[in-house]
Amino acid sequence: MQAAELFEQRIEPSEVARRLRVSPKSAHQWHELWRDGGVQALASRGSGGSRCRLSPRCLEKLAGYLEKGPAAHGWVEDQMWTAARVATLIGRKFHVSYSVSGATRLMRRLGFSPQVPARRVAERDEQAVTAWKEATWAEVKAPGRPAGATSASRTRQASPAVRPEDAPGDVADAHLS
Repeated sequence: MQAAELFEQRIEPSEVARRLRVSPKSAHQWHELWRDGGVQALASRGSGGSRCRLSPRCLEKLAGYLEKGPAAHGWVEDQMWTAARVATLIGRKFHVSYSVSGATRLMRRLGFSPQVPARRVAERDEQAVTAWKEATWAEVKAPGRPAGATSASRTRQASPAVRPEDAPGDVADAHLS
């Protein structure tokens, strides 16, 4: 509503943009809305995006389910709520389909964070992995770029100091043209 107050003082949109630290385009759009519909035209219409598909009551129930932990809902391997598990839980309990990213946003909204389990095999032999990295990986790894005067840019010409004397663009060619 600060913009409306400034417009009422007959301050130009460009100055409003500077004072409110917004783009001039936004300030001009606000000015048009204010001129056509007054202060009410500048009132917030709420957050964008689609509405939540779960009612407030269902959200409370979901928070309760999440607090009970994954084991209470059949995931006994570990005590981690992944976004995929939460999406599955929502589908089972409320018959509403949520994507994994949608479940992540919903969890954050409820004060939970999705936990990503480490995908390591229980039988993993750390000593064998370390030995392989030290011995085999060094042999398999591709060699790096050779040292030398190279340019990262494909279009940049070599500097005159390294250009051969008979190359095009040489200073000697300049007076022949």
